[in-house]
Amino acid sequence: MPENVKLHPGRQLSAGSVGHFVELFDFLTYSFLAIYFADQFFPSSDESSLVPLLSAFGVFAIGFLIRPIAGLLIGLFADRYGRRTAMTWSIWLMGLGTALIAIAPTYAQIGVAAPMLLIFARILQGVSMGGEFTTAAAFLVESAPANRRGFFGSFLFVSSSLGKLVALGLIAGLTAILTEDQMREFGWRVPFAIGALLTLVAWWIRRKSAETLEVGSRTPGEGVQPPPGVFEAVRKYPKQSIQVAGLAVGIGGLQYFWGTYFPAYATIVTGLNPTLPMIAGFIGITVYLVVGPFIGILGDRFGTIKLLYFFGIATTISMVPLLGLLDHGFIGLVATATIGMILLAFGTSVLAVALVDLFPQRVRASGLGFPWSIAIALVGGTVSVIGTAFESSGHGVMFAYYLAALSAVTLVTTISIHRSNYKIVEVAGSPDRSRSSLPQS
Repeated sequence: MPENVKLHPGRQLSAGSVGHFVELFDFLTYSFLAIYFADQFFPSSDESSLVPLLSAFGVFAIGFLIRPIAGLLIGLFADRYGRRTAMTWSIWLMGLGTALIAIAPTYAQIGVAAPMLLIFARILQGVSMGGEFTTAAAFLVESAPANRRGFFGSFLFVSSSLGKLVALGLIAGLTAILTEDQMREFGWRVPFAIGALLTLVAWWIRRKSAETLEVGSRTPGEGVQPPPGVFEAVRKYPKQSIQVAGLAVGIGGLQYFWGTYFPAYATIVTGLNPTLPMIAGFIGITVYLVVGPFIGILGDRFGTIKLLYFFGIATTISMVPLLGLLDHGFIGLVATATIGMILLAFGTSVLAVALVDLFPQRVRASGLGFPWSIAIALVGGTVSVIGTAFESSGHGVMFAYYLAALSAVTLVTTISIHRSNYKIVEVAGSPDRSRSSLPQS
């Protein structure tokens, strides 16, 4: 942290977490509303009426594909010019992409330029998402008092879950008030417009926060270091880069399953009215919002590694019987969603601290951004496709084993991190609060 800069914990916590709230609200609104606007940008073919929807979700996937490059570049920007500056650009990119979708002309109005504009908007959102998480993780943990790092870091996923709930609530309200024709005509644009306005609120909150990057970061025993190179973090810390990806495979993969895909998956498996799995998912996320910060506090009390061990072991051995509860009606749905989200919280609530402790401050954001984004694009971006494919082929139970395998990867990664015994010196209010004792190359 720069010298002579006083941190206001509440302000730093709000600034670090508000972006993830807005970005998840904006990013997921697209998937929730695609059914209403798909045919306005991608005309139906004579072969299938599903072509517009498939095309719309293909554009949705672009947001994942662009993430690795975005994670590297925005992370590098954050390491060179500061976390707050990078997070400001990130939120503006998301806001611009969301605003473009809100006002985008349709195919009937401007022809092929309409889907091209939609693709451009999704690229902007994907760039924003690629750089926001790991940069905000570094910002929050670097801002936190030494004994509250887990508590601060837990708000990354708590805020994103809150963004999902608000998006779902708004869309549910609109669909209850408006007819389907009205939703297709103009109603789908309303959440995007609100999301764009929320970015202004996020920018206002962030402009009052303090920078946490120490300008000209030093490493122990060395002088002022030059700005980091593009692939310097991966080149100097290959083991840590692999460990970042390993944590992302299990924690990130299950986060996308429980937080995003679960209602659709439960509907496919049970054949129940889609409203019931949606309610169960809503209950699960609500419980997560309460439990998440408390588990972050547990991480501050008992240590990050112990909670990661619990997450890895518990989710690996429980995934198959847990998804088996889906056969027991609505009560089974609620139990599955609630238990799943609580177990997930043991990973997500301490994840930010675990990630930050892998790299020294000088290359922290870029070191985290690239491997994290690659793993999330490969695992988080495909979990819904794999789950649906297993269920469609009649081998639904294999999906539970697949999720257990993702958790096992994170468990093995936790063992590797524990044996590596990385340590970060974190002294609240000190200019060298984020210096690392990692071996320096």
